[in-house]
Amino acid sequence: MIFFLEAVRIALEAIWAAKLRSAFTILGNIVAVTSIIAVVALVRGMDAKVTDAIVSEAGADSFLVERVGVILEEEAEEKAQRTNPLITLEDAEAVRRLSPSVAAVMARAQRRGKVSYRDRELERVDIHGVTEDYILFRSYDAERGRLFSAAEAARRRPVAVLGWDTADRLFGAESPVGKTIKIEGVHFRVVGVSERKGTVLGAPQDEFAVVPLGAFERIYGKRVAGLSLMVKPESADDQDQAMEEAAVALRVARKLRPNEENNFGIFNSGTIIGIWRQATDGIVAVLVGVVGLSLVVGGIVIMNIMLMVVTERTPEIGLRKALGARRLDVIWQILIETVTLSTVGGVVGTALGFLLALLVERLTPVPAAVELWSVFLGIAVTVVVGLVFGLYPAMRAASLDPIEALRRE
Repeated sequence: MIFFLEAVRIALEAIWAAKLRSAFTILGNIVAVTSIIAVVALVRGMDAKVTDAIVSEAGADSFLVERVGVILEEEAEEKAQRTNPLITLEDAEAVRRLSPSVAAVMARAQRRGKVSYRDRELERVDIHGVTEDYILFRSYDAERGRLFSAAEAARRRPVAVLGWDTADRLFGAESPVGKTIKIEGVHFRVVGVSERKGTVLGAPQDEFAVVPLGAFERIYGKRVAGLSLMVKPESADDQDQAMEEAAVALRVARKLRPNEENNFGIFNSGTIIGIWRQATDGIVAVLVGVVGLSLVVGGIVIMNIMLMVVTERTPEIGLRKALGARRLDVIWQILIETVTLSTVGGVVGTALGFLLALLVERLTPVPAAVELWSVFLGIAVTVVVGLVFGLYPAMRAASLDPIEALRRE
C-alpha cells in the first residue's frame, strides 16, 4: 500500500512538473469522458421528460385504442392506414358494454384550428373533441374555472377548456373564464383553464382547447374527426385483462373471423415508452462506441509519452535496478504512473461532462439527468486505458539492463 501511494505521489509530481505536456497527453481521455458523461446525461434527461409527457398524455393507468397501432415498418403502417376502418362511437360503446374490467371509455378526436378572441387570433391550436367520460381521466384538469360537465358534453354544448398558453396568449392578464371565443368561426364559452404543463424538447404542451365531441363534429364533421379511444380499467392491476377484453369486444363488434388480424391498434404508455427507450439505448450505445475511438487514440498518445518518459528516466531506472529493485517493482511503478495520468484525464472529463450537460440544459430545451453509472464507467474506462497502454512502456522499462542504463548517465 505504501509503495502504491508513493508511486501515485511520484506520478502526480511528474504531472505537475510537466503540466503542459501532461495536459496534451490526457486530452484524448478528457474529450472522451466528457462526451460520455454529457451524452448519457442528456439522453437520460430526455428519457425522463418524454416518459412524463407520455404518461401525462396517455395515462399510467389507461390504454389507447387507435385505427393503427404502434408499427415500426413503413409499409405495414401504410397498409394499415389504407385497410383499417376508422374508430367510431359504436366501437367505444362495444368496449364499454363487453369489457367487465373497463371503468370508463373516452372517445377523442384532434385537429388543429384557428382560435380567436376579439382582435387576437391563434392560427394552429390543437382542438380536442372529447366525450363525457373525459372527466374520469387525469389527462385533463382545470387550474382556473372548471371542466365542462358530462351533461354538457352529452348535449354538445359550445363550451371549452383552454390550455394555459392558449388562454395567456388570447387574454393576457384578463380572466378568460366566462368569456366567448371563436373556434373556426364558431362561438364557444370558456369554462376553465388547464394547469400549465410546460414543454417537451421545446414543443409546447399548453396550446390547446378541449370541447365536447359533438361540438367538435359540428365544426369538422364526423368522418374527418378520426376518433381514438382512451380506456380506463377498474384498477391499474386489471390493465392487461382490460386490454384483452377490449380487443375481443372490438373483434366481435367488427365481426372479425378467428383467422383475421386485428384491424385496430391497442397499446398503453408502457409500449410507447419501451419503443422510445429502445431507440435512445441504441443511440447511447452507438455514441459511446464512437467515443471509445477517442479513448483508443488517447491511449496511444499516453503510451508514446510514457515511452519517451522511460527513455528520459533510463539512468534512474538503471540505478533503482542496481540497488535491488525487482523487475516487478519497475513494472508497477510505470503502470501506476500511467494509470494515474489516465485517471486524472477521466476525473477532469467527468467534471467537464457535468458542466457541459448543465450548460446545454440551461441554454436549450433539452433536459439533463446525470447517471451515476456513467461516472463510474467514464473513470473505470480511463483506468483500463492506462493499464492496457501503459503495459508496453512498463515492460520496456523493466527489461532495461542496469549497466547499460547507468552508462547513459
